[in-house]
Amino acid sequence: MSKIAIITDSNSGVTQSQAEKLGLFVVPMPFRINDEDYYEDINLTQDQFYEKLAQDATVSTSQPTPDSLMTLWDKVLKDYEQIIYIPMSSGLSGSCQSAMMIANEEYEGKVFVVDNQRISVTQRQSALDAQAMADAGMSAKEIVDKLTETKFESSIYIMLDTLYYLKKGGRITPAAAALGTLLRLKPVLQIQGEKLDAFAKARTSSQGKSIMINAVKADIENRFGGLDKMDVHVACAYTKDLESANQWKAEVQQAFPQTDVFMDPLSLSVACHIGPGALAVTATRKLHI
Repeated sequence: MSKIAIITDSNSGVTQSQAEKLGLFVVPMPFRINDEDYYEDINLTQDQFYEKLAQDATVSTSQPTPDSLMTLWDKVLKDYEQIIYIPMSSGLSGSCQSAMMIANEEYEGKVFVVDNQRISVTQRQSALDAQAMADAGMSAKEIVDKLTETKFESSIYIMLDTLYYLKKGGRITPAAAALGTLLRLKPVLQIQGEKLDAFAKARTSSQGKSIMINAVKADIENRFGGLDKMDVHVACAYTKDLESANQWKAEVQQAFPQTDVFMDPLSLSVACHIGPGALAVTATRKLHI
C-alpha cells in the first residue's frame, strides 16, 4: 500500500496550523497588494487583509509559482510515495491547469492533481475525504476517480453585503452597482461547479438568508437524495464579521438539525471580489468510503 499525502491550497480555508493537526499540507495562495507580495496565512492574516481592503488597497490574486509547488512536492515526497493535490476549482483560477501540467511533465505516477470544482469549506471537505480514503487503503487512482466522479455534488450560496467590490473588479457596471445600492439589494451568488454565478436578489438580509437555506434544502432533496438519509455535510462561511456569522451559523443549525454545521471564513481569493460582511451556506454530499 502506497503512503499517500494530501495537499490542498489555502483557498480551502485550512490554515497552516490546522493542516499540521489534520495531517494535511497546504499551499499558501499568493496575493499582490499595492505592488507588494503576500501569502495567505504566511505573511497575510485575515485581519490584515480586511484592513488593507478597508484602505481601498489594490488587491489582485495570483497562482502559486511552479517553483513553489515543486519545492513543496519534492519535500513531501521524501516522506510519502505519492501525492493527491486538490487545488481550487479550475473554473475560478488557472492554478489547477498549471499544476496538472507540471505533475504530468515532471511527476508522472507520483503527483495526482484533482480538478474537484470546489473552494472554501467544500474544498476542505474534499481534502478530508481524500485523507479518509487514503487511510482506508484506497490507491491514488481510486481516490482521484472518486473525487472526480463526485465533483459536482456540492453547492455554495453567498449573500453579499455590498456591491462595491464587484463593481471595483469590473464584474458589474457602475450603474448596476449604484441601482443595487439605492434599492438596498442583497445579491445571492451561487458556486455550483465551475464558476460564480448570480442566483437571486434579496431586499433584506432576512430574505437573503431564507433564499439560501431554501436553496440548500432543494439541493439536498433533489440532488443529494433527501434529508432523512443524513447524507450531506452542511457548513457556513463568511467574510470578516464573525458576530453576524455566528448568528447565521445558529440559524443554519436550526434549519438542518440532522447535521453538525461547520463554519470557516471564506477564502480570501473569493473575499477580494465580494468584500466583507458576506454570509454563505454550503452543502456537500457525503462520500461512502
